[in-house]
Amino acid sequence: MWDDAFPSFLIGLREGLEAGLIVSILVATLVRADAKSRLPQVWTGVLAAIALALSFGAVLTFTAANLSATAQEAFGGVLSVIAVAFVTAMVFWMRRSARTFSGEIREKVTGALGMGAGVLMLTSFLAVGREGLETALFLWTTARAAGESSGPLTGAAIGLALAAGLCWGLYRRVLRINLTKFFTATGVVLIVIAAGVLGYGLRDLQEGGVLPGLTTYAFDLSGSVDAGSWYSTLIQGVFNLMPTMTWLQVVAYVGYLAVVLPLFVRGVRAERVKKPAPTPTPMPESEQESTPVPEAVSPPRRRPVWVVPVAVVAVPAVVAGLVVALARPKPASSQTVAVSETECGKGFTAPDTGRQTFQMHNTGDKTSEVYLIDPVSGAVYGEVEGLAPGTTRDLVATVAGGSYAWRCVPTGAKAVTSATVHVSGGGTTAKAVVPVSENDLAAPLKAYKVYVDQGLATLETQTRRLSADIAGDHLGTARADWLTAHRTYSSLGAAYGTFEDFDQKINGRADGLAGGVDDKDFAGFHRIEYGLWHGQSASELKVPAQQLATAVVGLRKAFPTQDFDPGDLPLRAHEILENALQFELTGDTDEGSGTNLATVDSNLAGTRELLTVLKPLLTKESSTLLPAVDAAVTRLQQLLDSAHHGGSWTPVEQLSQVEKARLDGATGQLLEELAPVPDLLEIRKSA
Repeated sequence: MWDDAFPSFLIGLREGLEAGLIVSILVATLVRADAKSRLPQVWTGVLAAIALALSFGAVLTFTAANLSATAQEAFGGVLSVIAVAFVTAMVFWMRRSARTFSGEIREKVTGALGMGAGVLMLTSFLAVGREGLETALFLWTTARAAGESSGPLTGAAIGLALAAGLCWGLYRRVLRINLTKFFTATGVVLIVIAAGVLGYGLRDLQEGGVLPGLTTYAFDLSGSVDAGSWYSTLIQGVFNLMPTMTWLQVVAYVGYLAVVLPLFVRGVRAERVKKPAPTPTPMPESEQESTPVPEAVSPPRRRPVWVVPVAVVAVPAVVAGLVVALARPKPASSQTVAVSETECGKGFTAPDTGRQTFQMHNTGDKTSEVYLIDPVSGAVYGEVEGLAPGTTRDLVATVAGGSYAWRCVPTGAKAVTSATVHVSGGGTTAKAVVPVSENDLAAPLKAYKVYVDQGLATLETQTRRLSADIAGDHLGTARADWLTAHRTYSSLGAAYGTFEDFDQKINGRADGLAGGVDDKDFAGFHRIEYGLWHGQSASELKVPAQQLATAVVGLRKAFPTQDFDPGDLPLRAHEILENALQFELTGDTDEGSGTNLATVDSNLAGTRELLTVLKPLLTKESSTLLPAVDAAVTRLQQLLDSAHHGGSWTPVEQLSQVEKARLDGATGQLLEELAPVPDLLEIRKSA
């Protein structure tokens, strides 16, 4: 957690010390002027600044939460770039002002004492508020980069607490710190951290579609660098340097450091040749009698003392709440639209442009799926699935100029399409998904069936050879031939759903069987694997081997006539490796051979083949998906290759913690990239 906490700790310490010094100077000046009655005004201004910073952080958090995933990336990227600008300006300002800012603050307080309570309150508010806003913005960007980690908030809390302790020590004159050196050193570190935040922010803008080059990588070290190791986590958390970075990120990172760091260092050297100034502490002994301060006169109280503090906290909170509420996307209008076998779209009138909500009410007696469509192209703007009879659910969609209609698909009944309405106007982009039909998936399905047919023919030959090995008592050869045949079967994963009970006969597991590995129903590859690697004789394995070969022959004959749902293809693109992560990479299916990684390698080959046949459709639906998937496939393949040594594979249980974390991480990343495939190629029912 410290890797995520350090940047926030540093900003909390630096900004907290800066704001704390200002408060200390304010308080010390008033105490010295015998104007302690004015201290509540200072603390009220400080409280207002804290309330403003917290409210600003809340606005950032909840406003971002109301955005779509893509918009969140763009929003976060913009604010990251702004945060870098603020932090850069802050370190340069503090470099110039560290020697003199205590005197400037005392001058402002001296002037404020003669001008009423409001001016003194405003002075403390403005002095502390800037640091508060900068801190809130920087913490938000670092917390967002850390995801669900609590490190940034923990680090900031520790930094602020330490800063408060240092400021108290300076105020009580029990500590002396060379603030010029402190702000110089932390400035250099913050510039390096800001470079990483800039790179992270630009990556967000690329993922949000604002900037190009998302898949144009300057380097990709994910195959050789363990993203979960302590050193990698530390570098990522502190400097926002990732194993994989785009050219835009690298150029921005290097360019920022090449420009900003020399300017900062050159300015520090220039400051050193100037006449030395005393280190600014809140109340140096030498200044206690040097600056006259006008006598303060406390104004008569006209209201309870709690009114103003409560107000300065409540007002920012209320304003933040209103901003969040107004920023929450709300439909511009609401219509109730009837859904049934005969009344699809009843009550539907031409809506206004913009974000709209439609209350879909099922007046029929059958559960129905409902789609808002373009009746010309068939593009889908919104949908509700499983709308039960008598229920009402909201469908939210963005409406632009064009034609719209409702398509209702009741269970077991014919689809019904409503009358078309026309919406005039523009200025809004309506996001539509062009539906995929069974006909669109016909060509990919045909190509994949050919692949499976060829694979089953090869598998039949291989299992016959395996059976012959065992019958001839050539168990050493049988082990090699077993792996070859099992890998062939493991590469056919997208067809498993059509194999019916053949899959249990060919690749069944002992889990769930009453007798475990000794159960009479334990059959197939894993039954033979157990025997080959647990010292069973050829006579004990002869029957299971013959049964396996017979089951493969039966599957090859039955497969052409089996029902292969085209909608299974997009689902299997994700599920093959999902099962590999659950069963193979955990070692759950290992019955002694230690070849789980070989199975994963075959699963990956099967996934690659499936993506090949789906490529034309996926490219049409998304131009960015396949490049990202290909990069993730390459990373996983490199890791699997590193575990393959000639004819042997490293068993899962013998992987080091680092190697296991790399494989799990690469597989998880690939699954994340594949997750949109089922939605992009979902078959929607039509009339």
